[in-house]
Amino acid sequence: MGEQLLNAAASQSIRHLFTRSESVEVTVRCYPSSKLLQGSIDSFQMRGKGLLIRKDFWVEEMFFETDTVSIDFGAALRGQIRLKQSTQSVAQITLSEDGINQAFQGELVKRRMQNLTLPVLTNLSGGEPVSFREVELTLQPNNGVKLRAKTDLPNCQDVVIALTATLGIDRRRRILFENPQFDSDRVPESVQGISQILTEAFSQVLNEMVDLDRFDLDGILLRMNRLETDGKFLHFSGYAQIDHFPQI
Repeated sequence: MGEQLLNAAASQSIRHLFTRSESVEVTVRCYPSSKLLQGSIDSFQMRGKGLLIRKDFWVEEMFFETDTVSIDFGAALRGQIRLKQSTQSVAQITLSEDGINQAFQGELVKRRMQNLTLPVLTNLSGGEPVSFREVELTLQPNNGVKLRAKTDLPNCQDVVIALTATLGIDRRRRILFENPQFDSDRVPESVQGISQILTEAFSQVLNEMVDLDRFDLDGILLRMNRLETDGKFLHFSGYAQIDHFPQI
């Protein structure tokens, strides 16, 4: 009975982290169940599918599992999960290529690609801010990606930008687009000179964009140890530090 109560409370609490969710399953394990009276559980596991974070970031799947957790048993009786201390868990996250491209069209990401004033850009635009749009990403084997985008300059509209890169991790929280290479095969010959310069600047913008801290999950801090491309999916493994459960 105690585990069922905690499962229900934790499921409701976790769902509030997401704008939308296809499914969220929570399993709390405690044996013997009398340990709950001391506020101790053996493990906490969450598995979610079709999760939308902050209205713009689609997560195909998310999984995490903790070791022993200390909770406030009195709060649990009231249908709340309250941790006595922070805990860490194994975390696995899967993004889809479609979900990543939807995120590029979301307002949070688009704002970081608009009205940019990097010197390499303003040198081409006569001092005017430059914006990137219509970003498309294609996942490749061995953590590779292809990217395509467009921008406008005062004397040249719809300049195509194209590059290949390898995904990496910086400080366990930021995704890097390493070893960017200009992909001339996907750019009209007439603008390749300008496009190559713009592509180098675009890679700099990308490297400042994808930061897990911007996911802003209430009470949960995500960190990455490794990533791997797998067909149309991008898998991350790492850990989550859980400071508290969101209160309903």
